[in-house]
Amino acid sequence: MVINCVAYRHGKREEHVDIADISEVLKEEKSFVWMGLYQPEPAFMQTLQQEFSLHELAIEDALVAHQRPKIEQYGDSVFIVVKTAHMDDLQRITFGETHFFLGKNFLITVRHGSSEGYADIRTKAEKNHALLCEGPGYALYCILDFIVDNYSKITESLNDRIGGLEQGMFTTRFNSDALQNVYHLRRELLALRNAALPVTEICQQLVRFHEDIIPKNLRAYLRDVQDHAHHVMIDAEDMREMLTSAMQVNLALVSVQQSEVNKKLAGWGAILIVPTIIFSMYGMNFPDMPELHTHFGYPAVVGITVVICCVMWWRLKKAGWL
Repeated sequence: MVINCVAYRHGKREEHVDIADISEVLKEEKSFVWMGLYQPEPAFMQTLQQEFSLHELAIEDALVAHQRPKIEQYGDSVFIVVKTAHMDDLQRITFGETHFFLGKNFLITVRHGSSEGYADIRTKAEKNHALLCEGPGYALYCILDFIVDNYSKITESLNDRIGGLEQGMFTTRFNSDALQNVYHLRRELLALRNAALPVTEICQQLVRFHEDIIPKNLRAYLRDVQDHAHHVMIDAEDMREMLTSAMQVNLALVSVQQSEVNKKLAGWGAILIVPTIIFSMYGMNFPDMPELHTHFGYPAVVGITVVICCVMWWRLKKAGWL
């Protein structure tokens, strides 16, 4: 459950902290605790609630995955939920969640589902002692920036896939597999957009209403994360519109092709109806048939039939039906 739990003093990593000693570290000036958890158990979260003085409602939400992205304030701490995303081996978007407990002197990350670890992010943040000295706000920024960068990487990789799908959609042949792939990709883009959209609101609230946790010199960094999340949202919407247009063009091309086939069938049907009517007359028992009393009656009827069919073929060909 506990991936890492480290105390930082004056922006420098000091030591691993035991759960029982956390409350003592939180009393020190210019220090904070950064704890990383993965799908913790309820009993353990109850212990953290006592050590960090967390609200019971926030603890309840952190134990349950599939929360909607949000930011809520409980006393002196803030509870944040953010969707994470990455591409799996099958080139599909896999979503997870990261929950944050943020206070003046602590940051707790709780990962659920498919979510990459933040060990590299911690190492990168520890190199910037000046900003890490400001408290857990910089650590929060590093993780949010990493999550949004993953959004951007996904949109970049999907852009190439969408180009290939578009080329496959410009055909007059109906391809149910291609349409199914486009539909699933549109759903993934919608989920990615819905993951990026709340991040913009979360960053905005952190900058405007939580000055005690987010120092002034860190607000520009969060605004940068907000801007990147906004770009991801726009890119996802644009790609969804492109896929929708490609689907509509494909269906239109298929409809036009079917219309052309129907026109040709109707044209040949009109031509064949002439000999059908004429020759069906000879199956009736009438005594006054041309071929019965005239030597050239039968050839004349056949010739007239061929002439009428040829005239009809020429007219329909000229009209573009054949």
